[in-house]
Amino acid sequence: MLNAKQYSALHFRGGETDLTVGLADDHLWGGGAADTPGGITFTANIPTEEVWTAPHRGRVDGVVVSTKPLSYNGTLLDGIRIEFKDGRITGATASKGQATLEKMIDTDEGSHRLGEVALVPHSSPISRSGLLFMNTLYDENAASHIAIGSAYRGNVKGGVDMNVQDFNARGGNDSLTHVDWMIGSGEMDVDGVMKDGSREPMMRAGEFVI
Repeated sequence: MLNAKQYSALHFRGGETDLTVGLADDHLWGGGAADTPGGITFTANIPTEEVWTAPHRGRVDGVVVSTKPLSYNGTLLDGIRIEFKDGRITGATASKGQATLEKMIDTDEGSHRLGEVALVPHSSPISRSGLLFMNTLYDENAASHIAIGSAYRGNVKGGVDMNVQDFNARGGNDSLTHVDWMIGSGEMDVDGVMKDGSREPMMRAGEFVI
């Protein structure tokens, strides 16, 4: 259903977050199981609660604040607040782990931009557990999230076969890193923005309404 929508952007609003994430041209959403090139169906991450796609590297604007801590390379980051303009990070602070956050962002040019946006309902089992697993593959299933760094080629139609220049031209992003961190909550509303600028509700108070 989301692939058929082909939203131009997603607008996140809740708490201190007011963020518009433009989506890559010809983006594709992923979720749950996938198929190998040989046709074998598998689930790479269990449990999995997310649906995700590729942001447009040049069309992210606003402010976003983390809603859960992030364990990154043995350091706990909390209170992350990042500002974006025309896709690029223009300011970043954290109440804990500031130096680690800055080092992550400074990995390369691509780590100054987003490579993933994902939607997760606030009522997911991982969220309801109230636990911080200190492992992003689990913790990202507790809340909607975004990732700094590289985008997945499979989230752009034909992206697997593109060179870096063509992938970036579609809005994809290339980086040596990919770090997910949680921005969703029971206060978060998400709108899908159509190409004509009209909007429709996707999530309200952290739950899907689409």
